[in-house]
Amino acid sequence: MYSTEVCPYCIRAEQLLQRKGVTAIEKIRVDLQPELRAGMVEKTGRRTVPQIFINEQHVGGYDDLAALDQAGLLNALLAN
Repeated sequence: MYSTEVCPYCIRAEQLLQRKGVTAIEKIRVDLQPELRAGMVEKTGRRTVPQIFINEQHVGGYDDLAALDQAGLLNALLAN
């Protein structure tokens, strides 16, 4: 997950994933390493954080993650 320390949506995404049983979240902090933001934009086409990947599949930001959960699709994605 591409994130920053103070991003409330990054915190919410992490909390949602933890509620789903995810114990290890690899965070790429673009506030500490701004040069990594260019790679994030190249991979995702987006400039905002969080940008979340599950099993190397880009799922989007927090709103996208929450929508997957609401649609009942997040559990299956996490099970892969």
